[in-house]
Amino acid sequence: MDGRIESGPGGIMFKLKRFMPRRDGQAAPRHAFKRKRIFPDMEDMGDSKGNVVMMVTDGASIPNPREWRLVNAWSISIVGAIGTIFALCAIWPEPYLRILRYLPDGVLVTFEITILSICFAVPLGLLTGLGRISRNRFICLLASTYVEVIRGIPLLVQLFYIYYALSRFFQVSGITSAVTSISICYGAYMGEVFRAGIMAIPKGQSEAARSLGFNRFQTMFFVVLPQAWRTILPPVGNECIAMLKDTSLVSILAVPDIMQRARSFVGTTYLYFETYTVVALIYLVITLILSKCVSHMEGRLNFYDGK
Repeated sequence: MDGRIESGPGGIMFKLKRFMPRRDGQAAPRHAFKRKRIFPDMEDMGDSKGNVVMMVTDGASIPNPREWRLVNAWSISIVGAIGTIFALCAIWPEPYLRILRYLPDGVLVTFEITILSICFAVPLGLLTGLGRISRNRFICLLASTYVEVIRGIPLLVQLFYIYYALSRFFQVSGITSAVTSISICYGAYMGEVFRAGIMAIPKGQSEAARSLGFNRFQTMFFVVLPQAWRTILPPVGNECIAMLKDTSLVSILAVPDIMQRARSFVGTTYLYFETYTVVALIYLVITLILSKCVSHMEGRLNFYDGK
């Protein structure tokens, strides 16, 4: 078994190439054991060349869209989280039920920031990815500089800089600062995801489109991107889920999200353990539901491939 490691903005990808030894000691081609499955899930994790692909990302674990078993990691996690919330509220209604009644406004603000950030970060990431592969050296340099600079500055520092440092020149609200910071930060990471997905499409697809009379714009948006989206969706979904979790940082700007509501509740009751236990469970439930949605969309995209 041979392999190589590729690093990316969303994590690390390991590609393992499988070989089967022959009697003469040399490696046989893969088709020599094409039907022999050493590991049960190898075919599910393979790419178009038959290599095993394993991705380690900083987002949530996307469930396998082909996983239909009733008992799996996702179902255990979601049932355990929801069951724990109900059990705590049933056994100790005070203070857990009071905490749950205090947090819904923060959940709405968290979703508002996340949705707005996604709406700005995804187009920004697409433009950055296209800029990174552009033949125009100035555009490529500009996009590459943006990626290198933004990825080198922590999101927390960006939040402080936009909200506090730039207030010397103009005033912006907490939600505007949060959306701007998260969009700029994740736009850089998504730019690398889009670039990798576009470059994964064989050049023959572009050449065939150009031979049919398509210009570069039509080739990219009608031929390359629709094919690349199936590769791009899982890491982009991971980044969006990680974006939702990182909205917890905006509480330092006094934005009334889940964490800020929890901090204000703790400030009056001093129930640290109970409050942050509920907050952790709420984030877990939201993340698991979103990861299942991404898995469902991935399954719909791969439906006609039989994957």
